[in-house]
Amino acid sequence: MIEIKQVSKLYEGKEAISNVTLSIEKGSIFGLLGSNGAGKTTLLKMLSGNLIQDSGEVLIDLSPVFENREVKNRCFFLPDTPYFLANYTIWQMAVFYSCVYSKWNEERFFQLQETFSIPLQYKIHKLSKGMQRQVAFWLALSTMPEVLILDEPFDGLDPVMRKNVRQLLVQDVEDRNMTILISSHNLREIEDLADHVGILHKGELIIQKDLADLKADVHKVQIAFKHKIPHGIYRGIQILDKQRQGSVIVCIVKGKETSIKAHFNQFQPDIFDMLPLTLEEIFIYEMGDIGYAIQNNLA
Repeated sequence: MIEIKQVSKLYEGKEAISNVTLSIEKGSIFGLLGSNGAGKTTLLKMLSGNLIQDSGEVLIDLSPVFENREVKNRCFFLPDTPYFLANYTIWQMAVFYSCVYSKWNEERFFQLQETFSIPLQYKIHKLSKGMQRQVAFWLALSTMPEVLILDEPFDGLDPVMRKNVRQLLVQDVEDRNMTILISSHNLREIEDLADHVGILHKGELIIQKDLADLKADVHKVQIAFKHKIPHGIYRGIQILDKQRQGSVIVCIVKGKETSIKAHFNQFQPDIFDMLPLTLEEIFIYEMGDIGYAIQNNLA
């Protein structure tokens, strides 16, 4: 289990992470979302033991992570720009990792070669960005990590390889109870993988929820009236966004589905539909609710 307890981190006098508390169950996939500069990468670096917090605790299975070789040996951090030793071939890098990670599995490494299909003698620095990303996943999964920490992991992968990698990740969670923490601006990727999500904003964790629960709390409502819009229709509910398209009104409403239905039905609309929202839409409206200029900052 991953536990982050009241963690804060300062950079040049500015609080990059502010009193964050977060728990991630073993065998789950947690998606970390946030605006640019929200502190996502800083939090991942602290969790991987590459950066020490100024206050609070970062624990994996009740043990501190920073400068703890035993804990770090069970984790793998794949940053947004993977690092490889200069001029190393794929095989040389594999040999290096086999000396660093005690759970390195050579049989798994050769099994994964069927998926990634890049000759072992190729020098990694000469490969394309997408192929380097494939090598990074190949090596990471061969270390048999208990905790896999991913920062913008799918950048550079083509659609077929993205699908293959997602399948490998899900399979490892199912087979080995591996825990994944993934940060990405591609919210569709997060939605396809994660069962829990957290949203960081200006270093603070503003939301931490089961993905299904998060989706159950925000709804898109489509209503229409033949005549005048009834007085008071927007009172007593939390409207995150409202647009009119001819005679049809589309509202984004925060709250429980039953309460929202009961509220609008009392006004007897001629059209009333509740439509599904994507994770990306929920993120945009949740961030807009706290005053974030999403159109200027979401990558």
